[in-house]
Amino acid sequence: MSYPPLADAVPPPAAAARAVPAAAVVSVEHVFKSVTDATGTLDILRDIDLRLAARETAAIVGASGSGKSTLLSIIAGLDVPTRGTVRLAGQDLFALDEDGRAALRAQKVGFMFQNFQLLGNLTALENVMLPLELAGRRDARGAAAEMLGRVGLGQRLGHYPKVLSGGEQQRVALARAFVVQPAVLLADEPTGSLDFATGERVMELMFELNREQGTTLVLVTHDRAIAARCERRITIEAGRVAGD
Repeated sequence: MSYPPLADAVPPPAAAARAVPAAAVVSVEHVFKSVTDATGTLDILRDIDLRLAARETAAIVGASGSGKSTLLSIIAGLDVPTRGTVRLAGQDLFALDEDGRAALRAQKVGFMFQNFQLLGNLTALENVMLPLELAGRRDARGAAAEMLGRVGLGQRLGHYPKVLSGGEQQRVALARAFVVQPAVLLADEPTGSLDFATGERVMELMFELNREQGTTLVLVTHDRAIAARCERRITIEAGRVAGD
């Protein structure tokens, strides 16, 4: 199968050269997350405080159970902190009700997951069309087809997820994430279910589309090579930021 040519990789700018504006696209302000059960209270996140600017790329790294995925879910408004504030494009997420957070996500956020999260009863084209249709876009079909062509799946529009390889499914998910031109892309172990070569191809596409659209990218990963491609590497240990 042939793919569109990739642009040469562009190394991230040195950390010292990065100037983060006061109005961050993602702002996590003194966020705590605790859960309580019969055995007591478990602190998952402890006073997380960070800002991410437009076009920044950041990898959240740390051991399993350190709180990485919980932090990503809170940034998305899918989980609610025990206390603290999260602002997305200047909007206080948790000043909104659940419907309001969902509407803001639809406008501003793209997602990629380790297990793809495609709808099995929809074709590749229909999966990518879905967020556009929910946003009321009349050009959903054409925009989705164009984006699938961009990720090398122009000949697979009518195929259902069950007949696509893992790499193809993740490229459908990639197209779905970027077709709405999100302000923020959140990715949770996006290559975790893929072999090395396929994962490399998906990451090349993700970083290329990210550069083209000027998206703020936040990804959780155990892969040091992927983390090294990001401008920032935010290390979480026992629910705290241990390095940035």
